[in-house]
Amino acid sequence: MELRHLRYFVTLAEELHFGRAAERLHMAQPPLSQQIRQMEAELGFSLFHRTKRTVQLTEAGQAFLEESRRILRQLEQAIQAGRQINRGEMGQLVIGFVSSAAYNVLPEILRTFRTSIPGVTLQLHELTTDQQFQWLREGQIDVGFVRPPVEEDKFSSEIVFEEALMVALPEAHPLALQANVQLHELAGEPFILFPRSQAPGLYDQIISLCQQADFSPTVAQEAIQMQTIVSLVAAEMGVAIVPASLQNLQRTGVVYKPVEESTSSVAIAIIWRSHETSPTVQRFLKIVKQVAKA
Repeated sequence: MELRHLRYFVTLAEELHFGRAAERLHMAQPPLSQQIRQMEAELGFSLFHRTKRTVQLTEAGQAFLEESRRILRQLEQAIQAGRQINRGEMGQLVIGFVSSAAYNVLPEILRTFRTSIPGVTLQLHELTTDQQFQWLREGQIDVGFVRPPVEEDKFSSEIVFEEALMVALPEAHPLALQANVQLHELAGEPFILFPRSQAPGLYDQIISLCQQADFSPTVAQEAIQMQTIVSLVAAEMGVAIVPASLQNLQRTGVVYKPVEESTSSVAIAIIWRSHETSPTVQRFLKIVKQVAKA
């Protein structure tokens, strides 16, 4: 028995008239009658009581009608789900992100995506850049927001946000009274910094800035997450050079000062597998690029 036979049966059960049912199905009446007889023979019970004037469902036919409608509804739901997934409108997207991305471009991207494509469930994982590379290799995330550079051929990437670096100081620090800070004024200060393995590109940029000011930073404490670094600055454990968007954290006890010297910007990049075919990932990338250009 094929699904078309169920459709023939349901249509006839709704019309209770072979001529009208055949017209709805865009077929002639004799083939419809033949198909119904073949169904009944295959099922082993009668679906309809037939007379010259009337067609009525049997008790077994009534029960079969309810189940047939349920099957056809499920089929339609399955088709619709398949179409939505094929268009990237249903399913799940697993996203990795560095903690600092939560203070700049990520919230707007997530809001826009959820508004545009509410059928996709988002699962978020706060991870360091190196962890995201590993998770993306292993298929544990679909996309990630990292600190560049991205040097693996198997990954594609695109810059989605750029910002300046600033100095984070305890609010009682003497330099906190200045409008801006010259980097050489930080020589000899204890620094709060993350391990280089967590985000090599950003780490090397910070070290390079210090070396251009003729000193190497004295790392008093390491912390993995940016918000932890800022909290340690607030606790007067040291100073830090951080992306400007960390100001959005609004941590009590910390002040942020621009760097007087011209500094290169730091970036957030989105990464994905180069040969990614998922429609959901492609829809997400399209929205990310729209938000980044806005």
